[in-house]
Amino acid sequence: MKTNKVVADLSKEGQVELVIPGGRGGKGNSHFATSTRQAPRFSQDGEKGLEKELILELKMLADVGLVGFPNVGKSTFLSKVTSAKPKIADYHFTTIIPNLGVAKSIHGDSFVIADIPGMIEGASQGVGLGMQFLRHVERTRLLLHVVDVSGVEGRNPVEDFYTINEEIKQYSEKLSKRKQILVANKIDVMQEEKNYQKLEELAKKEGLELYKISAATGEGVDQLMARVAEVLKELPKEDLIEVEERMVYTLEEDKDEFEVRIEEGDYIVDGPAIERLMGRVNIQDNESMHYFQKCIKDMGIEAKLKAKGVKEGDTVRFLDWHFEWYE
Repeated sequence: MKTNKVVADLSKEGQVELVIPGGRGGKGNSHFATSTRQAPRFSQDGEKGLEKELILELKMLADVGLVGFPNVGKSTFLSKVTSAKPKIADYHFTTIIPNLGVAKSIHGDSFVIADIPGMIEGASQGVGLGMQFLRHVERTRLLLHVVDVSGVEGRNPVEDFYTINEEIKQYSEKLSKRKQILVANKIDVMQEEKNYQKLEELAKKEGLELYKISAATGEGVDQLMARVAEVLKELPKEDLIEVEERMVYTLEEDKDEFEVRIEEGDYIVDGPAIERLMGRVNIQDNESMHYFQKCIKDMGIEAKLKAKGVKEGDTVRFLDWHFEWYE
């Protein structure tokens, strides 16, 4: 049954999680050697492991995520503040894969920035590219919301801001509440001051910090990066992904657990102890069968069968093996 539950989040260095155990190893024939049976011709097979279908999902580890419409200058900004070499061109959806870069502030603080392909309205319904990559900024502690204030494309920066945030909210309520810094980009080609003034009013209304930059020329970038470094110091590192179903696996003790019941006249013997026993019996080998007969007596199986009324000629089934009972 598909649950979509998170069973492990591998986000820490050196972290190891056991999400599904393998079967316990078997025992070689030497384990069953005794003073009178020095070279037994039987052994114990390894036990079967559990089976589970898991989805492995890659999510980039970054401190800062860049969000915004296509062609607002996110890739240019990333190339300016890191050594990353994203594809840059003057058309929409130049970036079609997430990009990572390590940035340094003027004070020497370093952090990782993730640039995802631009989102558009309807992204939460599968339109465009950005929504399928939002998982890569889920782990970030801070979002830089980049807005184009140049006016070259005739866009409304305030509408763009709310549109992107609505799409983020549709994807993840938790991600939509992540701290944001509003970045007014492309001021070097800004045609009218009114676009920036609109953003100033928006920032005041929403209680956001606003930085005015040109990723192309570098104007205002150092000040923004210094502030980002300060904010990251203030934001605690937390488990951004909640593990919904943490399973703890331990090796069970070798208990002689079995059950004897009657079905359609046959005596059925099964349980963990029987699975272990039959895993080390070779019914083609006389020595192994002598060992089997000794085990069913020592384990109390013989006594339980007799208590259930087994008599000579009855069929006794151990898993898929059918035996005729003899006294």
